Amino acid sequence: MSLAPPPERVLSTLNEDGSRFKIYPKVAVGRFHGARRLVGYALIALFVALPYVDIGGKPAILLDLARRQFTFFGATFRPADGFILMLFGLTVVLTVFLVTALAGRVWCGWGCPQTVYLEWVFRPIERLFEGGPSESRKLDERGGLSWRRTAKWAVYAVLAFVLANVFLAYFVSATTVGNWVRSSPAVHPVGFGVVVCVTALMFFDFAYFREQTCVLACPYGRLQSVLLDQHSLIIGYDERRGEPRGKAPGGKRGKALPVVREGAPAVGDCVDCRACVNTCPTGIDIRRGLQMECIGCAQCIDACDVIMDRLERPRGLIRYTSKAELAGKARRFLRPRVLVYPAALAVVAVLFLVQVEARTRADVWILRQEGAPFTQLGDGTVSTPVRIKIENRSAARRTYRVALDDVAAVRVIDPRPDYPLEPGTSTIVPLFVISPRDTFVRGERAARVTVFDDAGWHTTLAVTILGPEGER
Repeated sequence: MSLAPPPERVLSTLNEDGSRFKIYPKVAVGRFHGARRLVGYALIALFVALPYVDIGGKPAILLDLARRQFTFFGATFRPADGFILMLFGLTVVLTVFLVTALAGRVWCGWGCPQTVYLEWVFRPIERLFEGGPSESRKLDERGGLSWRRTAKWAVYAVLAFVLANVFLAYFVSATTVGNWVRSSPAVHPVGFGVVVCVTALMFFDFAYFREQTCVLACPYGRLQSVLLDQHSLIIGYDERRGEPRGKAPGGKRGKALPVVREGAPAVGDCVDCRACVNTCPTGIDIRRGLQMECIGCAQCIDACDVIMDRLERPRGLIRYTSKAELAGKARRFLRPRVLVYPAALAVVAVLFLVQVEARTRADVWILRQEGAPFTQLGDGTVSTPVRIKIENRSAARRTYRVALDDVAAVRVIDPRPDYPLEPGTSTIVPLFVISPRDTFVRGERAARVTVFDDAGWHTTLAVTILGPEGER
């Protein structure tokens, strides 16, 4: 049984039969192209440099999953900072909501590493070896290997390896990556395997998958329907000015006024040259309205402006605008979501900063007991174990001491007088509190534990000493 073909392509990167529709975008040089190139290379320099920049003796960004700690610009967060990390995540999410409500998918077209590396590193190399889009298309139609494509792939592989190491530096530190590169793979087989896998994924992405990452893998485009409104900034085609499409007599006119041909309807400014389609990196036709695949890169604006300049017509047939403006209405900057998002963002950001500032130099917990809660000794006293966990959150080595404030205790057995800890490490302090049986009320007694470090910091926690039912 054969299925009825769809009336049109479901996605810009798929043919009607479901096969890949490969895109060969042309370069549209213009004002936005130059600005995006400047921003792109600045971001590439930032992406590469951040793992190698030290702030307070720590990497600027280190997402150490193995040790379960995350460093951002000198501040290190660990699992105990769950609430702070939640606030940080909310700050990022609300920022995305606000930026999208105001400027649409400006991040996708201007700042996303996928777009930045593809447009300003890999595609220029492709044009260097293969030529323009028509030459690349001919190589694909011819099939097989050519020295130009083989050389391009070789350069891609080297770049993928370099980028894989930069990417891994965000997770295992630049020093670790450097050691992996300089030593034999047999010394660190796991690390070598990770580098190889990430390199292969990078190569696959930029050599083959490309715009599919934005169209199929990234969920951001699918969130547009809830993040955008009628007044959000988008790239749009002015249908009222451009339609109906066609060429005016002589091809030029100085004003954006309709030209009426004898026996034919008015002709709009769009001459149906398809320059906007040919330059789109995701293969869409912006004249069909806002689409999920549009990444807001403005290449169609530059392409259309070139045509308008040649025809001596005003620019802006395709431009940064809003749905409201395209419908002939005024764009409103102040609207409910633009007020709610910043207000929520301000609250969450203030809470985040307060929590970061209020973090102590160490975390101390009273742990639950393992085994028997207490032991009755032969001399009539009771031994109660107390387990205290200390984690050094400071950036320096610290030595900790523990003191128990319990007037009813006969003595406290502490296996060690002090506990030195490196930054980010923890230890469990086992105490044994010896006390008379009659000091317990309903099987428990309140006490306090104080933890000191050698830099003057201290904290005090309440602890319950368990024992048998007392006589009182």
